[in-house]
Amino acid sequence: MLRVEDLTVSYGSVVALDGVSFAVERQGVLHGIIGPNGAGKSTLMDAITGRRKPTRGRVWVDGVDITERSVEWRRRHGMSRSFQRTSIFPGLTVREQLELVASQLGEPDLAHIVDAFELRHVYDKPADVIAYGDQRRVDIALAMIGKPRLMLLDEPAAGLSTAETIALFEHLVVLVRERGVTALVVEHDVDAVFRFCDAVTALDLGRLLITDSPARVRSDERVVSAYLGTAA
Repeated sequence: MLRVEDLTVSYGSVVALDGVSFAVERQGVLHGIIGPNGAGKSTLMDAITGRRKPTRGRVWVDGVDITERSVEWRRRHGMSRSFQRTSIFPGLTVREQLELVASQLGEPDLAHIVDAFELRHVYDKPADVIAYGDQRRVDIALAMIGKPRLMLLDEPAAGLSTAETIALFEHLVVLVRERGVTALVVEHDVDAVFRFCDAVTALDLGRLLITDSPARVRSDERVVSAYLGTAA
């Protein structure tokens, strides 16, 4: 479903992503991306979504090389993205912004997304006055609109409590399975990643350490040494 091959991104003499290759084979899965700060996680997301042009390497979705395609083309053709900082529209109500995006992308079942993310209680409130956890769910709901085939979420649980993080991932699992979306999730809460993701890719210093099942990644000596520590 997604394949990146030898993906490299350089900023002058600094190599932020160094020859990363991995694949996500099927629809309807959560695929976690983990690693310490500076590992290249956000750069990887930028390269896949077209926000950053690779220095070297290619990106395929459903067997189609999309490396040279624009961000707008990728969104229109089934790729969406959320960011570390919420990208909601603070001057609009939750209803207004979700319905606006749904009208542009032809979303046939907005009510299901609203109910799955439990947003009815804030639906007619301005987005800038609702709780932060609700804002994060609105942000991800926006990324889910239009039935994307591939969704990239950059630290969706940033700033959330443990209970809020678990609830958010539970919502994600339901929607990913029901709508057949493949979701790449960059997340520092490794407990949530190992609990809810179907597979995990670990990076360090811009290089790939391993892509495998959560159990195998968690016990990999390179991952423990670079990121998890001996307590893992």
